[in-house]
Amino acid sequence: MRNPLLIILPLLILCSHAFAYDRLVEKQVFSMKSFKTESGKEIRDLKVGYETYGTLNERKDNVILIEHFFLGKGHAAGKYKPEDKSAGFWDAIIGSGKAIDTDKFFVIASDTLVNVNAKDPNTVTTGPASIDPATGRPYGMSFPIVTIRDFVNVQKALLDSLGITKLRAVMGPSSGSVQALTWAVTYPEAVERVIGVIPGDIDCNPFAIQALNLWMSPILMDPKWNGGDYYGREEPLDGIRLSIKQVIFSTYHYDWASAKFGRAWAAADKDPAQSFQNKYQIESWVDTLVGAFEKLYDANSILYHAKAVQLWSIKDELRKIKARVLLVPSKKDLLAFRDYSRNTERELKAAGVPVEVFELDGGTGHFDGIGSITQAEGAIRKFLERP
Repeated sequence: MRNPLLIILPLLILCSHAFAYDRLVEKQVFSMKSFKTESGKEIRDLKVGYETYGTLNERKDNVILIEHFFLGKGHAAGKYKPEDKSAGFWDAIIGSGKAIDTDKFFVIASDTLVNVNAKDPNTVTTGPASIDPATGRPYGMSFPIVTIRDFVNVQKALLDSLGITKLRAVMGPSSGSVQALTWAVTYPEAVERVIGVIPGDIDCNPFAIQALNLWMSPILMDPKWNGGDYYGREEPLDGIRLSIKQVIFSTYHYDWASAKFGRAWAAADKDPAQSFQNKYQIESWVDTLVGAFEKLYDANSILYHAKAVQLWSIKDELRKIKARVLLVPSKKDLLAFRDYSRNTERELKAAGVPVEVFELDGGTGHFDGIGSITQAEGAIRKFLERP
């Protein structure tokens, strides 16, 4: 998607709504002794985490694969512990009787390679922060550059290990939509349906490439990044903070910002005109979000994940798709611009792919793909249940 910057949807997980789920979930681990990347490089002792919801039927043909967004992880529904403040990012539509009905479907959500939440105990991923078996030290920037197709190929190996060869659907928000479409061109016989929520275009265009570069730049410019060799030392937290701040802010719309904050000061007695330390409410709000999650993220993993999105393109492979596609864009998206998803619709139809569209109108922009996803519940349910 041209703006797979769209990948990010960060706030997603940051602010995911605390919907009740009918049971607790646990993170499971998939391992591979060796994995060959799209570029031919070998990654040894690869591990990714995954979660499942619902029951796999005897034919193993009731499977829905959920992909996550840039700052997200494979925690799509439920809670790990009853006291958790929030549930998985799409808990509103995954569960008994919901649009993705776990009484009917077996749902799998997987952590990606180079997941940015590398320091989160509930995330399992292999990437630059992982230990290189050859050296006993973190890979750092010696880790191979990986692609979205590498993400998908690892997920395919995971499904193969479970004896699953057919997907009722693969779906995800933001960069999760990128992965879903990559599944459709890479394993067309396995994918019956694709649901791309807040999708972008069919490749990462120059505008999106540069936007991703802006997200990476604060890390690269932080002296503590040290060429990627900061493990065991003080980490480049200033670079991480500024990078994530840009990602988060890009998921919202200016109308939302005006309605929620206006020009209110962060503190009633601290006029921003009197000091650079005095902030507006919106500045303080974003800073608080970043501060709550910055220590879960790995700087190098942010760079690697962003690079994977920059490299993404399926522009010349659309005729391979055999799945039906449902696109769920947001009307006010300032990250995955609506023009991008319109072009995706045109290109898919030109390639002979059946496409349906349902627009979200939650008013927040890109974040509608999480916060307003229940608007699409009827469209998703109908799309999944249609013969």
